[in-house]
Order: sequence, then C-alpha cells, then structure tokens
Amino acid sequence: MRNWPLFELSITTPRLELRHPTLDDLDDLADRAAEGVHEAGFMPFMFPWTEAPPAERARRTVQYHFRNWAGFTADDWSLELVVVHEGQVVGTQGVMAASFPVTREVKTGSWLGRRFQGRGIGTEMRRAVLHLAFAGLGARHAVTEAFEDNHASLAVTRKLGYREDGVTVHARQGEPVVTRRFRMAREDWSPSPDVEIRNLDACLPLFGLEP
Repeated sequence: MRNWPLFELSITTPRLELRHPTLDDLDDLADRAAEGVHEAGFMPFMFPWTEAPPAERARRTVQYHFRNWAGFTADDWSLELVVVHEGQVVGTQGVMAASFPVTREVKTGSWLGRRFQGRGIGTEMRRAVLHLAFAGLGARHAVTEAFEDNHASLAVTRKLGYREDGVTVHARQGEPVVTRRFRMAREDWSPSPDVEIRNLDACLPLFGLEP
C-alpha cells in the first residue's frame, strides 16, 4: 500500500517473522487472545483486558490494533507486529515511542498465546524488535517494565541484558503492586546477525526519520 508502507515491513529471525498485521492476521491474533494468554488468577497487564469472555477478548484485540493504526503519528507512535511461527500467528510484539527523533527512546510490550509459551519465542521476538529499534531506527535506549510477579517477562528482560531502572507502584485490581523498570542503552545491546529487517526505508518518514 503506497500510503501506508508499514504493511510491507517485516523482521525475520531463524524461527519467526514479525510483520505489520493484515486483517486476516488480526483475526488469527484475536483467536489467540480468545484461547487464552495467561493462567487464571494472574494478571500481567496494567489494563485487565483479558478479564472478559473469549469473544470479547477477540474483539478487544482487533479494536486495539485499529486504534493504533488510526493514532500513529511521527510524534507518538505504537507499532504492533504479529509474531508468526511455523506459519501461524502466535502473539504480538509492540514497540512504541513519543517524540522519537528527539528522545531516541523506545518502549516494548508483548503477549504470546498461552499454548505457545515456554518455547523461547518470547525471547526471540523481543530480540527481533530490539534489532529494529537499534539497528533500524537508530534508538539510543530501549525500556520495558513488568509486574514483579510476571516472572516469565522478567526472565526475558534479564536474559537480553537490560539494566535495572527502578520500580513503580501501581493499583492493580484494587491492590498495590510493584512493576520493575529496565533500560538498555545502545552500547549494551548485542547486534543479532541472524535478524533481518525488510522494507524499512519507505516507512522511516512515518517515524519522523529521514530515509
């Protein structure tokens, strides 16, 4: 699509493809949300969107992506990519920023269908989007955070070499809970020669960058 080149953007790793979703991809991602993202009694998200019946979780997933498409500007953008493993959409990996040409700082967030967890996919998809941020977009810092009881997310973050960056107390479902913040500087990032970014140049103006 000439006026929305993000549809052609993709990142590949040895096992995964991360790409801007098509409508069919969003349908598949919504199915993953309906199937389940986490065990009962645990909430890894600031906004508890998964506390809904399966059909509503599916609709919320599609609507969230539509809102991001509509609100994407060079000053405030959120790029949500579907993660494809062995031909199947298994989750989503996001990278977002505000005033990126000035701050050169991105934030990441993701979720993976529950039945695809525990296979190292979460680490590989985060590594891919860090490659996009640092090698593709020229970021200087990448930040992330997770609730202190979200052990899987924290394990991925620590494995990839982030440094601790403080804590924040939030209200979650009426109770105080701590999130741990992490930061990776460009000099702490390890490039991934097995990661390839495709069709980024035409997208750079959408991020406020020169081709």
